[in-house]
Amino acid sequence: MTRLAVFATAVCLLAWPAYSQGRGGGGGRGGGGGRGGAAPTPKATAAIDMTGYWVSVVTEDWMFRMVTPPKGQYLGVPLSAAARRVADAWDPAKDEAAGEQCKAYGAAAVMRVPGKLHITWDNDTTLKIETEAGEQTRLFHFGTDAAGSESMKAAQSSAPSWQGYSIAEWEQAAVGRGEPRSGDLKVITTRMRPGYLRKNGVPYSENAIVTEWYDRHTAPNGDIWLVVSTEVKDPQYLTVPFITSTHFKKLPDNAPWKPEACTSR
Repeated sequence: MTRLAVFATAVCLLAWPAYSQGRGGGGGRGGGGGRGGAAPTPKATAAIDMTGYWVSVVTEDWMFRMVTPPKGQYLGVPLSAAARRVADAWDPAKDEAAGEQCKAYGAAAVMRVPGKLHITWDNDTTLKIETEAGEQTRLFHFGTDAAGSESMKAAQSSAPSWQGYSIAEWEQAAVGRGEPRSGDLKVITTRMRPGYLRKNGVPYSENAIVTEWYDRHTAPNGDIWLVVSTEVKDPQYLTVPFITSTHFKKLPDNAPWKPEACTSR
């Protein structure tokens, strides 16, 4: 299934109007600075406003996300034979003893864990996502040029972590003169510690690459939605990319925030 197909399915599920825009790789409006001045920052040229509080709305894979599936239940994940052996040997007690209760809260899976997000700008070139579930913090680093070479250098030198190193870019959609910016956010994450795609030990390796697209929409009733389309590639544990679509609804700025520690069960 392609990412486009997943996205289309998500739109139908939420009864939104038809939506279409190019994935232009960040080459649209707002990409350069004025004559003789500094280039505008990623914060200033944001294609969409992602800041604020959001809550996950589970529209698919309920039995895998709302509860911990039993060992051996990995329906829908294109696992290799090696991955099946790892999943079949899952033992949460061993993870707890090793202090690795956060294996299901890494960058490849944390957006699927039910709970709230708090999104802010850490600085003019770094977007921060905090998760209520697992108390995780993701940092999306925008490159200093079109290729993101400085961010790429930083990614290659960073130590592996649950959230890895994420390089971000705005994909600006073509708009008419005077119209507001439009588009999405593309994020590529590498340098992750080995973790779980699902809480019951379905693995991803340290060589996994996570690509995400963040789209914001306003429904006919005024509700604001953030849709995260995720593609996980892992030559060690996946036979083909694992693709999901996750939905978040915008909350008021005074929404309650109750962080919960990682759990293995």
